[in-house]
Amino acid sequence: MPFLGQDWRSPGWSWIKTEDGWKRFEFFSHDIQDNSDIDLEELQVENKENLFSAEDCKIEAKKRKKDHFNNNTKSQFFFQEKWIYVQKESTRERHGYCTLGEAFNRLDFSSAIQDVRRFNYVVKLLQLIAKSQLTSLSGAAQKNYFNILEKIVRKVLDDQQNPRLIKDLLQDLGSTLCILIREVGKSVLVGNINIWICRLETILNWQQQLNNLQIPKQVNNGVTLSDLPLHMQNNILYKFSDGWDIVNLGQVTSTLHMLSEDRQLWKKLCHYHFAEKQLCRHLVLSEKGHVDWKLMYFTLQKYFPKKEQYGDTLQFCRHCSILFWKDSGHPCTANDPGNCFMSVSPQQFIDLFKF
Repeated sequence: MPFLGQDWRSPGWSWIKTEDGWKRFEFFSHDIQDNSDIDLEELQVENKENLFSAEDCKIEAKKRKKDHFNNNTKSQFFFQEKWIYVQKESTRERHGYCTLGEAFNRLDFSSAIQDVRRFNYVVKLLQLIAKSQLTSLSGAAQKNYFNILEKIVRKVLDDQQNPRLIKDLLQDLGSTLCILIREVGKSVLVGNINIWICRLETILNWQQQLNNLQIPKQVNNGVTLSDLPLHMQNNILYKFSDGWDIVNLGQVTSTLHMLSEDRQLWKKLCHYHFAEKQLCRHLVLSEKGHVDWKLMYFTLQKYFPKKEQYGDTLQFCRHCSILFWKDSGHPCTANDPGNCFMSVSPQQFIDLFKF
């Protein structure tokens, strides 16, 4: 059988666009022979916009496709929908399975960080991925990961909110990258080593910017926290779920410092985050023989994870096996969709893709 290449018009020939369609360009055609005054070089220059070889067309198409992909990567952060079907094995209807990187690309984390209810959730998820799952991401997912991280850092630098969370995230990510770069060849590291070194330098630069962050003092002539009655200030402190936030707030005024040292406040915080068995194993007594609940809280958090609390989380439909943001919903086929939904913590999100 004769061999037919990708281009049946014999790749390598030159083609010219005419009113009747594309025709093969022949340098020594009858028209050129009849009119000897026409210079061949002038004819080529005149038709250079419409003159293409098969190989040039192929290269140009690849270049346009690559540029289009890079533009989408930078501007859209890879996300397409706000839900994704979590598939762990191949079936007759669906082939393949869903990976952590695919879910991270398609779920709208870029817009989620703009929502104050979801900001802590996304930061915690990025932190868990940095600790253990960074090498499991594909090259596109890694690029998306650092694009979202850059957007988070810029947001914190602009509005001066939650800098401590981002400092912890960058610290864990920087430590992981140092280990991966030192052990290159022993561990799976997608991408060129120079790219990872550049990313590590970027992280160090972000850490320096956050350390130099100066939060300006706001001048407000209205009612401030210090103007509230003592019982209202005390009620506000009891709403905090993080011990460091209580400590930092206690450094504002002497009154808040006195309220932040309340033993009952720290006792309630310990009982909120830790189980009774954990409290009994690590009792911390003061010099007077009383339980030092504040010191006990910071001791326990070194050994046990704290209770996580988020304003909004991803939802998982047990009936459809679909992961989605609550406000976006998903095409559920259950008779009572509300009973099929369950909140997914950042750790549960990662566990969904451990096969």
